This record gives sequence, C-alpha cells and structure tokens, in this order.
Amino acid sequence: MKKLLIAVAGALALMTTTAVAQAPEKKEIKLGVGGKSLLYYLTLTLTERLGYFKEQGLDVEISDFAGGAKALQSLVGGSVDVVTGAYEHTIRMQAKGQDIRALVELGRYPAISVMIRKDKAAAYKSPADLKGMKIGVTAPGSSTQMLVQFMLAGAGLKAEDVSFVGVGASGTAVAAMRKGEIDAMSNLDPVIAKLEKDGDGVVVAETRSTEGTTKLLGGAMPAGVLYAKGEFIDKNPNTVQALTNALYKTVKWMEKATPEQIAGMVPEEYHLGDKALYIAALQSVMAAYSKDGIVSTDGQTRSLEFLQKFEPELKDAKVDLAKTFDGRFVKKAAETIK
Repeated sequence: MKKLLIAVAGALALMTTTAVAQAPEKKEIKLGVGGKSLLYYLTLTLTERLGYFKEQGLDVEISDFAGGAKALQSLVGGSVDVVTGAYEHTIRMQAKGQDIRALVELGRYPAISVMIRKDKAAAYKSPADLKGMKIGVTAPGSSTQMLVQFMLAGAGLKAEDVSFVGVGASGTAVAAMRKGEIDAMSNLDPVIAKLEKDGDGVVVAETRSTEGTTKLLGGAMPAGVLYAKGEFIDKNPNTVQALTNALYKTVKWMEKATPEQIAGMVPEEYHLGDKALYIAALQSVMAAYSKDGIVSTDGQTRSLEFLQKFEPELKDAKVDLAKTFDGRFVKKAAETIK
C-alpha cells in the first residue's frame, strides 16, 4: 500500500510539473487582425466566441485594423504580439531580413473576389480592362491589393496603371461601391456577397472556391495564418502552443459545423443586416478553410511564385521558404486535439 501511495504521489508530482512547464509564459496577448468581420478571419472570431483562448489559459485582446498591411505594421512596430493575416507577408518580410513565421494555417484559399461595378461590368473582358480604374481594397498593401496586382501583371500591366483606394472591410466598402467612389473592388465575403445579391457589381475573378482558385492561381495557396516574430516564438513557446491549440481546435470544429451553426456563433453585426445572405456566403467559401492547419510546401512555393510575378524585389531574392512556416506547434496540437 505504501509503495502504491508513493507511486501515485510521484505521478501527481510529475503531472503538476508538466502542467507548470506548459503554462503560457505570457497570458495576456495582443493580437492584430485586418478586417475581423470578414469570412477570411472567421476561424479567429469563432475561436474567441467558443472560448478556446480562455480554455488555453490566455486573455487575448484583439485589435481590428483596416486591412492586413496595417496589422503587419502593428506587429513590426511592437503594438501587438501576434497577427492573423495573409501568409504572403511572412515571405515578404523574410526577403527584407525580418524573421516572421506562420504558425498555423487558417485558410487554404485566399477567398478574395474581384468585382466590377454594375455599370462597367459589361465592358470588362479581361484584366487588361482594369487599366485606369479606381479599385477598392481593404487597405493598401494588403492581400486584396496583391491579388489585383497579380492579375494586372498577367495582363502586362503594373500597379501604377490603376488607382488603389482603401475602403475597409465592412459597410464602408459596400458604401464606396454603391456611391460610385470606385470602379472595381477586391474584397471578401460577406461584403462581396452583399453587393452581388443587391446587383451592385459583378464578380469577374474569385478564390473562394476550388474551381475559381485553380483557374486564377493554379491551385491551393495558403491564405490566413497566425504569424509572429521569431524572437517572440522562441521566447514564449508555451504561449505560442496555447494560441495554436486554440485555433487548431476551431479548425477541427469547423469541419463538422453547419453554416447555420457558424452564423449563430458570430456577432449579429457581421451579418450586415441579412443573416440568410451570410449563411449563403458561408456555403460558398467553406472549401477555402484549412483542414489541417498546415502550410504545405506546394502552397509555400505557389505563394512565392505569386509574389514574384508583381514584386520586382522578390524576383531575385533568396527566400528560405522552410523558415516562413514553423510547423512544430500545429503538429503537437494535432497529436492532442482530435
């Protein structure tokens, strides 16, 4: 009996030590995002609403910026600890000598759509027709702008051949199109779905479906990820693991959830006044979400080739793609979360 008690005590001590070792080094986390209400960042919103951050012992304060480029700036400037944003930013920053790594994939397709205003749609035949247009994007430098630049490059045009206008990611974007302040828009659902349903514009390219993404990009390309500075990751591995666990658990939750269940979880204002439309938009983008949280090597290569098409400084840059995704944490999450 005495030996049994000693064995039990030892096991409890080991469990306590393990729990302490795995406790987050930094419990209060500042997270930046550019357009939280967009379906691009649905995984983040659901993680927050499902209580998975708190379940991991974290108190996450989310700062919502006008676009992904602004969120990246907040990370570089030190006002946030981590960001949910486009994977492409990790490549661009590494080319500039900054160690910023993706930790878990949230989207395997960008889910961005390019729309032409209704009175100009009939004249649009190819990306070459974008020349001279005012094009609304969530924020200058964000992934919404990158997609348009990719299309322009394919037509032999440059970014200077159009005018990019930051319109945000919610009602302001809808208003900009309706008021005629822009000729075209690169944005995401539910903004695009709202304008499409109301007849304010026509989608001419999209990356929310497998078919549309393959047609435009040639295949799957990582989109939203959680990323952070290398120094933060190295200093706070338990915190990073907790963040990854929370988001990965949501990735697996979404696999089984219906669009109706998801719509019921997000704040009502995200529906843009039309819950049925929001559910329909969800159905059209469900294929875009990550299934395993892993940024594949093929996806990494496709992202670099995507950027090289329109960013001259990346054409000859030496980028070690293996350093843009730190897969240790999502691998560990997958071993413990089913």
